[in-house]
Amino acid sequence: MQPMDSGQQIVDYPSALDFLYGRIDYERNAVIPYRSMTFKLDRMRELLSRLGNPHHAVKAVHVAGTKGKGSTCAMVSAALIAAGYDVGMFTSPHLERLEERFRFQNEPCRVDELVDLAAQIQPVVQAMDREAAATSAAESGPTYFEVTTAMGLLFFCQRAVDLAVIEVGLGGRLDSTNVCLPVVSVITSISFDHTKQLGNTLQRIAKEKAGIIKPGIPVISGVRDAEPRKPIRDAAHRWGCRLLEIGRDFDVIVPSESSSQPYDLGGVCNRMDYRESPDIYLTGLDVNLAGQHQLENAAVAIAALHALRQEGWDIDESALRKGLANVVWPARAEIFAGQPTIVLDTAHNVASMDALNDVITKIPVSGRRWLLFAASSDKDIRGMLRSVLPVFDEVILTQFESQLRTTAPELLAEEAKQVITEDLSLNSEPNIHILARAADAWQLATERAASEDLICVTGSFFIAAELRKHIEEQCRTSQVAVSER
Repeated sequence: MQPMDSGQQIVDYPSALDFLYGRIDYERNAVIPYRSMTFKLDRMRELLSRLGNPHHAVKAVHVAGTKGKGSTCAMVSAALIAAGYDVGMFTSPHLERLEERFRFQNEPCRVDELVDLAAQIQPVVQAMDREAAATSAAESGPTYFEVTTAMGLLFFCQRAVDLAVIEVGLGGRLDSTNVCLPVVSVITSISFDHTKQLGNTLQRIAKEKAGIIKPGIPVISGVRDAEPRKPIRDAAHRWGCRLLEIGRDFDVIVPSESSSQPYDLGGVCNRMDYRESPDIYLTGLDVNLAGQHQLENAAVAIAALHALRQEGWDIDESALRKGLANVVWPARAEIFAGQPTIVLDTAHNVASMDALNDVITKIPVSGRRWLLFAASSDKDIRGMLRSVLPVFDEVILTQFESQLRTTAPELLAEEAKQVITEDLSLNSEPNIHILARAADAWQLATERAASEDLICVTGSFFIAAELRKHIEEQCRTSQVAVSER
């Protein structure tokens, strides 16, 4: 790690970013030593203690899970705002600007606020750097994620939010956000991801996620499978928590007429009913995010909001409905309705690719479907390609700018060819294109795709972040309305 020189003070936005991006960043590193001494909450607690323990003044909804946690955070936050509360939201990673991680009333913190937060935390971090260096060569000062998490908690404290909705970064038990004081703990769906860090079984992964459960705090679980359910049940029982599980205590009901019909790109994305035992049944809920998986996330969000209401929070049904109908969460099956239609998604594991397929197949397209794909080296690339290749006619393989974790497109092509050779479900073999730069891959897609075609960009959060600005620019240039779903 090469942190900012101790004599260089934060005075503006560039110097704030220099300070933050000079920290160890496990979001982009090729190796994430989650189980080593690097990941521990003692350092995070020490950092917050030196800042005056801002998290002690922040009530939180803490959200973990393999997929869907960001969308669930966005839905809970939107409903709370509609109910009249001042709401903070901390999510990661960011798409385009660091300020997106720290939101107040769903608006990213201002640049001057970010600079001020970084300036407040800088001397504390530098002191911890010096102490760590003097203690042991194996020790390090606070990481990038620890620093940004602390900044988020400090931001929420200074903004005097009524409630903060906080997304776990990685795992749960050892995640930097696990110092927060939740009023409700939420675990969304569990699937295989970060297996080197969290374990190679769903039970082990769930056990890490269940590490966010706190004594006596209500727990909402969106986990359906029996194997990962058990560790969550065990933890809830051990800590004396009321546990509500999807499929047992609450559930989503998809009206038969909306389960298979194509998306109306000019109208409502999704519609659902919700039931919660013994006597709560809500019908005709509109959810402004595409995909069957988002209805599952919406059910988890509603259960969390109902749990908050039981804890004394004033959240009526109209606020809940308004929040779900108006929620915006970019790059999660985000549909840019135009010619061609463009879909941007951060899917980066097999389960999220399967969920994306549900969206793609329901978008009415008379032309060809183009896939622009890049992936991190630590992901199940063959599994993702096996899921998504049958849906597309043209496949462009590329890489994102962060070279530490990206996979060379030539290696992606080898995996794609292996899938094509083995998979008998492919009706026809897609055409494969290989381009080293994502910007060139995007240019190829837009130049060759016809107006009646569809282009989907996916495979990694990083490729979605890198190309979203190009997609928005094309939409502005062609004066195409953007439909965020």
